[in-house]
Amino acid sequence: MMMEKIKVTVSWSGDNYCAATGNIGGVVLVTNKSFEGLKKEFEETFKFHIDGCVADGDYIEEYIQKGEFEFDFNLQASALLHRVDGIITRAALARITGINERQLGHYMTGHSKPRPAQREKIITGLHKIGLEFLTVE
Repeated sequence: MMMEKIKVTVSWSGDNYCAATGNIGGVVLVTNKSFEGLKKEFEETFKFHIDGCVADGDYIEEYIQKGEFEFDFNLQASALLHRVDGIITRAALARITGINERQLGHYMTGHSKPRPAQREKIITGLHKIGLEFLTVE
């Protein structure tokens, strides 16, 4: 059986990851310092929200009430860059993407948002680095 996916947008805000989902009986919003902590807290908060909606008699899709879904965490550039910070240097990412370190820093802090082509360069660069690691025996 194919599970429904609920899109969760993850960004970086101040000193925390921030996750939000669209209007499912209201908006669910969670922040946390770590990505793994964010995912765990989001799942708990979402369940609490849905239980409250059902108790209040709000309309909630049946697949959500039954828990027949999975979260699809989509990281915005700011969250993605924080996720790899400390694992991959900005210098290495700049070399492989062709985006200068200062601009990567602006994307990381959320001071500016990359255009789709720039975001694709970041993702492609991270994939290239990952493929290099896979060749290590």
